[in-house]
Amino acid sequence: MHGSRITAVGHYQPAGVLTNEDLAGMVDTSDEWIRSRVGIHSRRIAGPDEPVDELAGHAAAKALAAAGLVPADVDMVVVATSTAIDRSPNTAARVAARLGIPGPAALDLNVVCAGFTHALATADHAVRAGSSSRALVIGADKMSEVTDWTDRTTCVLVGDGAGAAVVEACAEGAEPGIGPVLWGSVPEMGNAVRIEGTPPRFAQEGQSVYRWATTRLPAIARQACERSGLAPADLAAVVLHQANLRIIEPLAAKIGAVNAVVARDVVESGNTSAASIPLALSKLVERGEIGTGDPVLLFGFGGNLSYAGQVVRCP
Repeated sequence: MHGSRITAVGHYQPAGVLTNEDLAGMVDTSDEWIRSRVGIHSRRIAGPDEPVDELAGHAAAKALAAAGLVPADVDMVVVATSTAIDRSPNTAARVAARLGIPGPAALDLNVVCAGFTHALATADHAVRAGSSSRALVIGADKMSEVTDWTDRTTCVLVGDGAGAAVVEACAEGAEPGIGPVLWGSVPEMGNAVRIEGTPPRFAQEGQSVYRWATTRLPAIARQACERSGLAPADLAAVVLHQANLRIIEPLAAKIGAVNAVVARDVVESGNTSAASIPLALSKLVERGEIGTGDPVLLFGFGGNLSYAGQVVRCP
């Protein structure tokens, strides 16, 4: 059994920009109100002709190109999403068809905001078990399609986008580049974040989520570091689910990653659900804020009140 590593990342955001000033013309809100409560100043919104699998496909193509691979090199596609409208074909199969990947295992995971870290662990386990040698792991969500744009408590939060990672088996004897996952959930509080109904709509109990994230999750995130044999002070970066700047900053501080770059992509992208972690990670890599081999904590949390985190080595 060999471990796995991330060899490349990529991201994609639609061209449409929705600013706080734009939202102030749609609902009773203001730029100051939004910035003070969630820290967001803009977000990207996909058009009606841009489905989730298209967002995912663009990010995946960029990750493949960065890895120097062609579609035929991939034998598994895992997509984390909670906003796919169609049940079948699933998003992973549609991404595979878009890219021309021949015969991969193709599966979707719906763990909402913790989806990407669950998907990454799933691909890592498949590689360790020998059932995959090279996987595309994608987080993609089109939150704008499940948002009530008359509800100022939720519409100010969301954005659309996708991020992707290429996961490959490590060479024999090499240290794994993806650490053990720590995952779980709080089912009795699952209704605190919802996408439900017909048509489906996003809703949440903001104060409950805030208290849970800032009080319960720091110890869990530290345990994820311990499973990789690292202290939080050893981390080069922390990439949390980009839910809200008022959650990200206290959570990062309580983890104790005093020397780490903390991803704050929520400011310019909003909450993109399963896309938020790979999107933020890819931007850190692209800007050179973290280097090859640097240890990075990825930690997703939110919908279902699920969580999953692992330490990875930067590609």
